[in-house]
Amino acid sequence: MNAPAAASRLSVPTKGEETRAAILEAAVLQASTSGYASLTIGSLAEKTGMSKSGLFAHFGSKEELQIAALDEASRRFTEQVFLPAMKAPRGLKRVRAIFDNWTTWPERAKLPGGCPVDQATREFQHQPGAMRDAVLERQRVLDRELSKSVQMAIDAGELAADTDPRQFAMEMIGIMLVFYRVQLLIGSTEAAERAHVAFDRLIKNHTR
Repeated sequence: MNAPAAASRLSVPTKGEETRAAILEAAVLQASTSGYASLTIGSLAEKTGMSKSGLFAHFGSKEELQIAALDEASRRFTEQVFLPAMKAPRGLKRVRAIFDNWTTWPERAKLPGGCPVDQATREFQHQPGAMRDAVLERQRVLDRELSKSVQMAIDAGELAADTDPRQFAMEMIGIMLVFYRVQLLIGSTEAAERAHVAFDRLIKNHTR
């Protein structure tokens, strides 16, 4: 058997992997709309039509299920926000692509309750434990990757040399958090428009 054929066979998901993916699909949607506290073996068994024992075979506890759902939500965030932006040239075009993708990803991912990663941050920020640790780790990764992209814009001369990349990244995250909060108040369209105005102002403040 040649290597490509072997690789193709290896890439075919098993029945167990397909089942796990279906469970996580339902879990991420439920986390978005009802929060991670609502994720239980019983509730997902009902939604997926699986037995509780079948779900226990994939997730041995509620906490394990919650962390797996957060991992899946984070994977989708990376897939829909960061990876497409990597096609843009290094610099402000890439930073802007990240921001643009970020504002639209819950809608594109068909998550009517909004970003499930943001939901986890709000839900567990004052609850010590494995889930809070997992949330903090993903926030650290976000801060690191955003700061890297901003540093590239500084290196390219598109942002002022004295720009603090972590400060810029923090303000960028702040704009997004406000965007999430005011959507309900003023609607998604106006919230997105105002978020882009704030982001343009942030760039202008750090441009030569």
